[in-house]
Order: sequence, then C-alpha cells, then structure tokens
Amino acid sequence: MPDPAAENARVVFVTAGDPEVARSMARSLVEERFAACVNIIPKVASVYRWEEGVTEDEEQLLVIKTTADRLDGLIARVVQLHTYDVPEVIALPLVAGHSPYLAWLTASVVPLPPVLRPSEPEETPE
Repeated sequence: MPDPAAENARVVFVTAGDPEVARSMARSLVEERFAACVNIIPKVASVYRWEEGVTEDEEQLLVIKTTADRLDGLIARVVQLHTYDVPEVIALPLVAGHSPYLAWLTASVVPLPPVLRPSEPEETPE
C-alpha cells in the first residue's frame, strides 16, 4: 500500500555529458528550489540509440529529489540549462520513504514568498 507521506515525492533522473554542466544544473535546481537535493553519480556508462546508430558515452547521472507540484517547472528548467538537444528527464513516483526525510524534501522545494520591501515612510506635506 502506498505511503501517504510519499505520494507527492518524485525522483528524477537526468544525464549530462560534462561534469561541470551536471554540477551547474544541480546547483541551479537546488538554489531555485526546484529540487531539495541532487546527487551526481560520475562516470556512468551509457549505451543508447541516437541518429541511426548505437552510441556509447560516459555521462554523469543526476538523481534529483522533488515533489509532484514542482515537477513541470523542474523539467522546463532542466531543458533550459541542458546542453543536449534531447535531454533525458524521467520522473518516478515514490511508494514509501522515511517520513522526516519526505517532510524535509517537501519543505525544501516550496517556493519562497517574494521578499516584501519594508514600507517606505509616507511623505508628509510641508
């Protein structure tokens, strides 16, 4: 039976060819609160079909933790940041998890409210 605390959580896989691109994407996604955490697994061997042939590359695998309500924005942001024409972005739902971790994950991706400027003093007529 699915864990209610996990229903909103998602794990997203993204591959990147360049380690610096992977790190930059990870940092942007966390700073912009699309992701609570991104793990980067270096040197993943990828074998895939591309442009009428089979290709082998060394890539970095990003394992991104987010929520269902931030998923569309995360995907759009990955596409903006990525150097590939067709980046891999696949999301998986969670069935269960450690409740305190899932609560932290959810709290970490909630967009911050806009910063309110302190009210300026009203001008007084002279």
